[in-house]
Amino acid sequence: MEIKPLLQLGGSGLPSHPMAVGVTVLRTWAPSWPPRSDSHFSGVPLWQWAVEGYVGEKRKSVWASRSAGTGTVLVHLAIIHCVPAVALCCINQLPREVLEIQNDLFQTPLHLAVYLEQPSVIQALIHKGVNPGLQDHNGNTPLHLACEQQHLRCAQQLLQCTPGAELVAKLGQRLCLACLHISTLKGNIPMMSLLLESGANINVREGTSGKTPLHLAVECHNHRAVQFLLRNGAYVDAQMYNGCTPLHLAVGRKDAAIAAILSHSGADTLLRNMENETAQDLADGNDDLLALLPFDDLKISGKPVVCSE
Repeated sequence: MEIKPLLQLGGSGLPSHPMAVGVTVLRTWAPSWPPRSDSHFSGVPLWQWAVEGYVGEKRKSVWASRSAGTGTVLVHLAIIHCVPAVALCCINQLPREVLEIQNDLFQTPLHLAVYLEQPSVIQALIHKGVNPGLQDHNGNTPLHLACEQQHLRCAQQLLQCTPGAELVAKLGQRLCLACLHISTLKGNIPMMSLLLESGANINVREGTSGKTPLHLAVECHNHRAVQFLLRNGAYVDAQMYNGCTPLHLAVGRKDAAIAAILSHSGADTLLRNMENETAQDLADGNDDLLALLPFDDLKISGKPVVCSE
């Protein structure tokens, strides 16, 4: 994930202390800052007083204004610089439409909070009712980012409010990956389990070649993921747009162990791809693979009949 360089405040960036961050940011963004005082104003932290006092109807445009070069607003900055106290104060005071503002990379505050793994901020944004389905410039929703970064807790928080349809949201127009595809590529079994429990389609196809999660697990030579998907009902004979099944891929990659798993799960060894090749054809010359595949071309109900001695 790309995070563009942030607006440098006073040439030195943001300080690390929460109160100092709030004061520095607010002094920079608010055109008419109240008289400065020490760290507190009437017993209230100055940054909190400033945010709460200056985010009224007349000040919404200030807090929704964007910094030059990045398109960020105040809540983006607070999250990026890992200052949840300022971020939570902004979330409490700002309307939902401001909290859904996207920066120049189309990242919302929720995208950033997931990427930087800030659960308290994620929870506050979800409670405020922000849209969890907005996409960044790569087509990622916050849930896609949670899967990519393998932030299981963030995914759990998002799925508390995200409809099941969001699980098959596409990752960009080029890749077209669903969240389950990403988790499979990462080999993250707990994340895969969470997505399936939340209603993800175990046989969902990615958009470029029609691979299911099972195809991807085979390509990654991930025995655990293959077994997990098959145990949870993945279709063993799913075909890509070119007709290749997971068994075609396993045999083509000379992975006898995964080919055995698929064969024992009932994979059809005689299905042909668009090049008119069966898994047996691809195994020609490899004794280890051929030993796993029956040669008889007699079928009953679409399954080959194996002669036993």
